[in-house]
Amino acid sequence: IRECHEELGVEIAVGDLVALTFASHAYQDFHLLMPLYLCRRWQGDPAPLEGQRTAWVSLQDLAGYAMPPADTPLVAALRESLGAEQ
Repeated sequence: IRECHEELGVEIAVGDLVALTFASHAYQDFHLLMPLYLCRRWQGDPAPLEGQRTAWVSLQDLAGYAMPPADTPLVAALRESLGAEQ
């Protein structure tokens, strides 16, 4: 919730998040454990506040975007969870 507010300027209530899965990835100098949540309701218009680029993309196109190695397995989890809706 804090990260979404700091990076995108949106407000999210705890009850609007649903835990989906997590990524566990061993980088060369640290181990990352990163949770993935679904959020379908927020307040505010998402806007990049820290210099990053943002875009709404289809689930089918998501895997074609460059992403850190830890994020790659999360695409499959999103497909399984949201695939029926796309």
